[in-house]
Amino acid sequence: MTSFANHSRNQLSDTNPINDNHKAKTDINYRLNFERFSEHLVDVSLNFTAINDAPQLWMPAWIPGSYLMREFARNITAVHYQVLDSQIMDDDNHPKVYRAHKIDKNTWQLPKAKAGQAIGVHYEVYCYDLSVRTAYVDQQRLYGNFTSLALAVEGQEHRAVQVSLAVPAAFLAGKDESRLLLACGLESTHLRLDGQHSYGLQAGSYHDLIDYPFEIAEQDKFDFIIQGSTHQTLHHRFYLSGKHSANMGRLQQDVTQICQCYLDWLGDAPFNDYTFMTFASGQDYGGLEHINSTSLITPRRDLPTLDEPKIPSADYQRFLGLCSHEYFHSWWVKTVRPDVMLDVDLRHEAFTPLLWVFEGFTSYIDDFMLQASGVIDKPSYLKLLAEQINRYYQTAGRAYQSVAESSFDAWIKLYRNDENTGNAGISYYNKGALVALCLDLTLLQKSNGRYRLFDVVKAFYTQAKQNDNKRIGINSADMGTVIGQFMPIEDWEDFEYRYVNGVEELPIEALLAANGISMHSNSKETADKHVPWGMRCTETPAGLKVNRVTRASVAARAGISANDVIVALDGIKADSKQLALLSNVERDIECHLFRRDELMRVNVLPKAADEAIDKASPHKVSLHLAKANQSSGVSDNSSPVEAGWQAWLNAIERYQS
Repeated sequence: MTSFANHSRNQLSDTNPINDNHKAKTDINYRLNFERFSEHLVDVSLNFTAINDAPQLWMPAWIPGSYLMREFARNITAVHYQVLDSQIMDDDNHPKVYRAHKIDKNTWQLPKAKAGQAIGVHYEVYCYDLSVRTAYVDQQRLYGNFTSLALAVEGQEHRAVQVSLAVPAAFLAGKDESRLLLACGLESTHLRLDGQHSYGLQAGSYHDLIDYPFEIAEQDKFDFIIQGSTHQTLHHRFYLSGKHSANMGRLQQDVTQICQCYLDWLGDAPFNDYTFMTFASGQDYGGLEHINSTSLITPRRDLPTLDEPKIPSADYQRFLGLCSHEYFHSWWVKTVRPDVMLDVDLRHEAFTPLLWVFEGFTSYIDDFMLQASGVIDKPSYLKLLAEQINRYYQTAGRAYQSVAESSFDAWIKLYRNDENTGNAGISYYNKGALVALCLDLTLLQKSNGRYRLFDVVKAFYTQAKQNDNKRIGINSADMGTVIGQFMPIEDWEDFEYRYVNGVEELPIEALLAANGISMHSNSKETADKHVPWGMRCTETPAGLKVNRVTRASVAARAGISANDVIVALDGIKADSKQLALLSNVERDIECHLFRRDELMRVNVLPKAADEAIDKASPHKVSLHLAKANQSSGVSDNSSPVEAGWQAWLNAIERYQS
């Protein structure tokens, strides 16, 4: 069996066609070998010329767009290196292999290397995370983000980068090679030799490289073109991997409409081409934005069926909303971004109170653009908006954490949910979307119908295009400066004080009513219907496992806690049906439960906390359009452009240049 040191030496001595050109001495060169795909391992070779003694290599701790320290270095086993032009040889007359010294959680030092020497590095990366944030390698697909695959050379992050992706013949076995495609936002070269595929990629710098995920797998693909107002022609590619039976024609039609709608609004794009990369799975869901691409993972049930109705199903609307969300991020995160993300160090957190602006605005606009593009109708859009509103009202933590605080604490809270999350905090995605809605309607009101949120976004994008790097970083003061161009600054400052930095209840109902949208509560279909007594449970063989208890709820007042296992209710074995039967009775319920390994008994009074529950989780709401000939409570000066809902739920023709 080959030792790891010998395996490293073999990797380092492999001939890489990309490394043989005249740039090899100045460029940073990576070779990713996928021979051990069945073990979920990628062997990475890195060649560079040292510019100082004892150079250092580092791995990002997080990936832009996902604000959690993910510690990608934990997937690297060991780092070995050689001084390629050294006179020190091993017993086989190869340059001696050294083991790099790890000096902190994600940094390695090469103490034997000197300035001016050619250095070869080898390490293996374990790749078995199905999310869009890291890397995944098996018999079906080779997928990766370079933030979790490519070590950066300290001080040389600005140098041009060349990458070779070596796909072994064994990976090709049994696959339809006509569908075996590389999906990536970077242009690539393709070489096939002795049954092995090799793909070549080039990027201007390490920071450019990490903005281009890739996937090699059997994939279905379609292309489409959209046109900008400045006669900009944008080529789009859509790749779909994984088992599916999607209606690709319908998907192409709807995604094209959505993308064209964004371009109609914003006039042009910060990219010349765009790539959608999608993996269809059983139940996984998520997306991550990049400058000219997005990586998506979706349940296959969310893809359009062969007989998809004219108005997309709720599942398919969810996928289209995901596409819309990540696509918009090319303008609104990758181009206009928080100032702390402009020149960011991926080894440390980048705290900002503005994630509600970037994720919140996007979470509002993504669904809005589905109806603006004509992919869904207005009643369907109002259902999507009602879902956002219900999530907000069902989160008791909205009374304790502001949306600005939620943004700042993303690093320690958003991706680390526990049983108390809903009681103590709010999502800057969810509340941010509703703050964006309220700001949009407030702008319409304060500007007598002339301006709205879309004008604010476009103003920032216009500023970005005037910079040499075509990007701009903004802070809270910049928000006030630009919004103040479209409504009185004192009104924005009051709005910011109450709803952004404060925790006052959002004026959703009043603002919607002023635009012809009525909000109705269903007293029978309560928001708490599926969380009786204010607790969420899972039925298990041992009993009802309590996952979460709402603050001030019936369960909380009775002393029931998360992780308790309820075994009996009213003397009967506890299950979901028994809990539902007793959820609204007007007498005490005897409840037996295990906390850890101790049996406890508590008395539950289902009607004791109605007022608290109603405040935390009101009746489920729905939204309805008022008829055009009804006043709907709209005053003469609330919607001067058009009466009723047309003033808000119109398409965006007036933004087209």
